[in-house]
Amino acid sequence: MKMYQVDAFTAALFKGNPAAVLVLDEWLTDELMLNIAMENNLSETAFVKPIDAENFEIRWFTPTTEVNFCGHATLASSFVLFKDYTQAQKIHFHVKNLGIFIVEQEADGKIKMNFPQRRASLVTEYPDELRQALTKPFKHVYLNTQAYIVVYETVQDVLDEQPNLELLKTLGKIRTAITASETQSPRDVAITSLGQQYDCVSRYFAPANGIDEDPVTGSIHTAIAPLWADKLGQSTVSAYQASKRGGELHCTLLGNDRIEISGYAKLYMQAEIDVDIL
Repeated sequence: MKMYQVDAFTAALFKGNPAAVLVLDEWLTDELMLNIAMENNLSETAFVKPIDAENFEIRWFTPTTEVNFCGHATLASSFVLFKDYTQAQKIHFHVKNLGIFIVEQEADGKIKMNFPQRRASLVTEYPDELRQALTKPFKHVYLNTQAYIVVYETVQDVLDEQPNLELLKTLGKIRTAITASETQSPRDVAITSLGQQYDCVSRYFAPANGIDEDPVTGSIHTAIAPLWADKLGQSTVSAYQASKRGGELHCTLLGNDRIEISGYAKLYMQAEIDVDIL
């Protein structure tokens, strides 16, 4: 069975977020897909089943569980489909509970993904474990269906944060994102090179899902980008996820509560995996 490994949200190898992609004629059992993801030990392994040349179903697995949405593995899967499985310039992913994701590839290889926005709301009450797990001062906490989004005072604090992952794990399936922008109040913060180059900088932690820190997370930017777009009074947001690998996301708010998140991808590996299909 052919499997690809692709670095997503980067044009350079060994950056961005690696995802495995398998294109299937028929779905494997849930147990086998989870075992493959566990064996890969990447943030996500995506499984794609074609409907026709322009329409595909997609599912995503971490090393420990199936998740209902993953942006970087959607980008990696799109890269693989455009490379080897379709001549179309626009494809549609049919996603359970989230509708249709429309994906296009530009001439230079940049991939544009049309997702639903999943905006976060400001909350004043949140678990003590969240506050205790974070070591840097923060201003606000937001929450959407995926994660707490914690707005820090400075980009430097986002870069320097070393959270208590065991405490974050107690939050269960609700993940934790931390973010800041130097653009919002540059006179009050220490300007960093990242803060000057991007509208916002973020990091993302999901220890309860088997991912201590995710290298680049497309899904959470369906909330982070609208948050900063509102704060900055603009419809486009250039975002950087400041993991050790790092990755760039180009975000544009669209009508009808949709968002376009764009990025590049780089093929690392094509392999044949040897599994028994019952």
